[in-house]
Amino acid sequence: MSRPATRVLALLEILQDRGLVPADELARRLAVDARAVRRYVTALRDMDIPVESVRGRYGGYRLAHGVRLPPLMLSDDEAVAVAAALVTGRHEPVGEPGPADRVLVKLNRVLPAALRRRVTALVSSTSATTGPLTPDPHLVLTLAAAVHARHTVRIEHTRGAREVDPYGLVVHGRRWYLVGHDHLRDAVRMYRLDRIGAAAELPARFTPPEEFDPTDHVMRTMTLGAWTHRTEVWMDTDLETARDRLPAPFGDLYPCPEGGVLLVSGAEDLKAMARVLTGLPWSFTVRNPPALVTALTEHVASLAQAVARSQP
Repeated sequence: MSRPATRVLALLEILQDRGLVPADELARRLAVDARAVRRYVTALRDMDIPVESVRGRYGGYRLAHGVRLPPLMLSDDEAVAVAAALVTGRHEPVGEPGPADRVLVKLNRVLPAALRRRVTALVSSTSATTGPLTPDPHLVLTLAAAVHARHTVRIEHTRGAREVDPYGLVVHGRRWYLVGHDHLRDAVRMYRLDRIGAAAELPARFTPPEEFDPTDHVMRTMTLGAWTHRTEVWMDTDLETARDRLPAPFGDLYPCPEGGVLLVSGAEDLKAMARVLTGLPWSFTVRNPPALVTALTEHVASLAQAVARSQP
C-alpha cells in the first residue's frame, strides 16, 4: 500500500475517533502540509465518505453526522480465524493494551452485530499462556520487504553488524527469527529479532537456494544444534504413525531400509529423554549415546522400585 493511501486511512481513523479536528492538527499527525490534508479529504469524499469542512477560527474537518461505515464482510470462520490469531498473539503486560488489542477493538466496531457478539464472546472467554513476543514493527516490516524483494540487509546485531541475505522470517517458541546467509561467516545463520537493533535494506540482490525452507532450518537448529547430547533411537513403527505421535520439534524422523523409523534428536537432560522414550507405545533401541542407555537403566530401575513398593 502506498504512503498516500496509508495516510488517507490514517485520516479516516482520526476523524472516526474524534469529532471536529483542526486542519493544522491533522497535518501534524499525518506529517504533511495543509495542501496534502485537503487532497486526502478529497480522496475520502471520492470514496463516498462525507467529510465536512468547518471554516473559522475553530474550524477543521469532521465526518458528517450519522455517518457509519459499512460492516466488514467476513464469514464466521474468517472472523474467528482473525480473532483467534489476535487473541493468541497478545503478549502485553496486564492493563497495558497493545497492537493486538487495538486491532480487536477496530474489528469489533465494523463486524455485523450478530457476528460481533459471537466474536466478543470468543475473545472474552479465551486466553493464551504464551504468544509470540511482538517485534518492533519497523524492523519486521523492513526485513519482510527485503525477503520479498530478495535484497541483502545490514543488521545491527548484539554481536556486531552483519550483512545478510534474508531467506525468511520464522516465529517459533514465542520468538521471531531471521534466517539467511551471513556474509561474514559465509554460512546460513538464524538471528533473534529481539537482538537486532536496526536493519537497512541494501541495493544488492541475491538468489535463495532452491527448496530451502527457513522453518525447517529453525526447527533443525533448535532440535539438534542447541542441545548437549545428540541422540539416535530406532523405533518399531512406521513413519506416518511416528509423525502423528511425535511433535515436529522433538526430532527428525527417517525410515530405515530394514524397517522401523530412526529418531534423530537432541537432549540437554538424558533422564528426561529416558522418561519420554518409556512412554512411547512401540519397542525401541537406543543407538547413541551410551549415556542414554544408562539413563534408561536407572529410570527402569526406579519404576521397578515403585512397582515393588506398591505391591500389597
